[in-house]
Amino acid sequence: MSSEPSILEVSVVVPVRNEAGNVAPLLAEIEAALSGRFAFEAVYVDDGSSDATPVELARIAAEKPWLTVLRHEASCGQSCAVRSGVRAARGAIIVTLDGDGQNDPAYIPALVQKLREAGEGTGLVAGQRLGRKDTGFKRWQSKIANSVRGRVLNDGTRDTGCGLKAVRREVYLALPYFDALHRFMPALVKREGFAIAHVDVVDRPRLTGTSNYGFFDRLWVGILDLAGVWWLIRRRRRVPVVSRRTSDAR
Repeated sequence: MSSEPSILEVSVVVPVRNEAGNVAPLLAEIEAALSGRFAFEAVYVDDGSSDATPVELARIAAEKPWLTVLRHEASCGQSCAVRSGVRAARGAIIVTLDGDGQNDPAYIPALVQKLREAGEGTGLVAGQRLGRKDTGFKRWQSKIANSVRGRVLNDGTRDTGCGLKAVRREVYLALPYFDALHRFMPALVKREGFAIAHVDVVDRPRLTGTSNYGFFDRLWVGILDLAGVWWLIRRRRRVPVVSRRTSDAR
């Protein structure tokens, strides 16, 4: 990006833990997808990796000025890592994706463009996976969890587990923070009064390694989170419109 504008448009936030083999190829794909289209940065959050992930990130950051690296000394979880990245990000639009390579960065421009075209009333564009490459058991778990979540929260999203999302930074920072926040973003963005849009994306196998983060669709974890989000939505109070009256008396 030889003529990068001074104001960043897009920040790509990627949480990683023990993904050393996926760092370089995924960053190359992010650069290929965004370079020349947007003024962008990538914010990688190393969530307490114990492999060579920090070494790989430091090596690439020395060559790529658009890469910022944050590190949690101990693993705090995916939602915490995403939040750390968003708080450090400088772009008005935040794009999140998983660090294992299953989310294809080639879809980022479509998500960003849809969020732009939708206008200020839309807070989030969520990727919706097609042709998922997880095991049959994980797909079955996810199908049940998404069905239950959709009925309880009525968030209009068939697949909240897709890591590919584009959200306005100020909208994200207004959301109540808790562990597993990233799994409930559509419902919480709607809670703030914003619309949700969707883009279909093709899932692919992870580039290397094995999964390092747990799944919301382990129902024994997700049910409590689901109940908490339902409570947050029910307890949302309307923001009053305040008008000021001035006296004509001098």
